[in-house]
Amino acid sequence: MPALKSSDCPKPTLRVFPKADVASEKLAKSALALGSNIGDSRTILEAAIETLAQTSGIFLETRSSWYRTKAVGPPQPDYLNGCVILQVEILPQQLLEALLEIEQQFGRVRQEPWGPRTLDLDLLLYDDLILDTPNLQIPHPRMLERAFVLVPLAEIAPDWVEPVSRCVIKELLKEVDCSDVHLLMGN
Repeated sequence: MPALKSSDCPKPTLRVFPKADVASEKLAKSALALGSNIGDSRTILEAAIETLAQTSGIFLETRSSWYRTKAVGPPQPDYLNGCVILQVEILPQQLLEALLEIEQQFGRVRQEPWGPRTLDLDLLLYDDLILDTPNLQIPHPRMLERAFVLVPLAEIAPDWVEPVSRCVIKELLKEVDCSDVHLLMGN
């Protein structure tokens, strides 16, 4: 991925919310990436969105179309990918725990890095929070390199400012190769 020039986007501002400040907010906006390449991926992804929408403290705002994408990592089937925007009443760590639980409900087994999976749920953004803990990084540390994340995210949140680069998603999308991301017909 070509590096962004320092003049391309505003200078980054580190803004880390203490837990008390995040908790005092009524609702936080969050972006998730969804993916699947084992089983009936479309049915799994649709059911995962329904499960998210029924989870306490999580409200579905909008969702992207589905995209067929080449897998990253070892040889495996293509993925079906998309993104959702949520409004949440829960802290980022609680949201991550909910996502991991939903992945398990859908048979997710973690055997090898970037291996095939029934369901992958990645927490991409949480308002404009920058967070770096041993088990959670926000923004997602590899989202800027991944067309399969940026294409569906740009469809539903083109003007969301990624807080580290301070660039909007639609501008970040211009920096990645999108040739292996294909809109699934019949969305």
